[in-house]
Amino acid sequence: MSIVTFAICGFGRIGKRHAKIIDTYEGAELGALIDIVHDVSDEALELGYACPVYTGIEEFLENDGNASDAVIIATPNGTHTPIALKALEKGYHVVIEKPMALTKADSEKVIFKALKVNRQIFVVKQNRFSPTSKWLKEIVDKGILGDINMVQTNCYWNRDERYYKPGDWHGTAELDGGTLFTQFGHFIDILYWIFGDFKDIRAKLYNFNHQGMIEFEDSGVVQFSFERGGIGCFNYSTSCWGQNMESSITVIGSRGSVKVGGQYMDRVEYCKVKDYEMPELPETNPPNDYGPYKGSAANHHYIIENVVNTLNGNGSITANALEGMKVVEIIEKIYENRVEGGR
Repeated sequence: MSIVTFAICGFGRIGKRHAKIIDTYEGAELGALIDIVHDVSDEALELGYACPVYTGIEEFLENDGNASDAVIIATPNGTHTPIALKALEKGYHVVIEKPMALTKADSEKVIFKALKVNRQIFVVKQNRFSPTSKWLKEIVDKGILGDINMVQTNCYWNRDERYYKPGDWHGTAELDGGTLFTQFGHFIDILYWIFGDFKDIRAKLYNFNHQGMIEFEDSGVVQFSFERGGIGCFNYSTSCWGQNMESSITVIGSRGSVKVGGQYMDRVEYCKVKDYEMPELPETNPPNDYGPYKGSAANHHYIIENVVNTLNGNGSITANALEGMKVVEIIEKIYENRVEGGR
């Protein structure tokens, strides 16, 4: 198996997580670090990374000489597209943190470029690797729940002044894009991955507690139908006080009902299905811990494993570019189909 060399663009919290995994993962090595905001040379040395450090994607592309195989893009959301296009043009595979882009049109540009230069796009959707998510997909795909009648998703999180700092990119329409892109895109992906595409979308969006901090909503109620049949509801908020409260999916099927819940959708809270015995699932990895707040499950090691295996011809992409674009398209439709009554 060939060693896959990664360059990481964006050495923030997620970039550091990728670097730590790559540094210890057999079959991968860290080829370069890129950060336009800060000179991270001293920090990289302190962490034991003896690789070149660049102050921007252009400097990296001029000097790397394709010593790296893939560029991991862990920068603010609104910068994903231009960085991906530049890296692909120079012959690198790209690994894009969610969201793939902030518009379907930009996603299409990235896909077209990748096809033109024969490079791969990996979109980071680490929640797909959680045992509860894989179990839920399995029982839906196998028809164990019968026809899917109703799906309700609740995501009640905390993001406050500890997260939305003055001058930061979080909360801006241009670089953040919206709560569904930054906080809850993973759950839109899980719904699409398991239950299929949305239609008949209606959304009420509100900003309850973040006036002056963000340029979009902090809460929403989204109603829709699935193309495959059944109805859905997605309720979300970043207005919970102090900490994240809940991430859950409840499914009502013709043969039974289940609920995957907990603070981070990490356990099965209810399972009553005709002629079915609930198996014992592996333990879910803990959430990403960012100090004052927490994010989705810490499954990024599966992403690196998937990239290494795929580029060595030993597997296929877990979340490909078309799926990444579809999630962006669904989020766009939600924002486009907001109805009167929100604020």
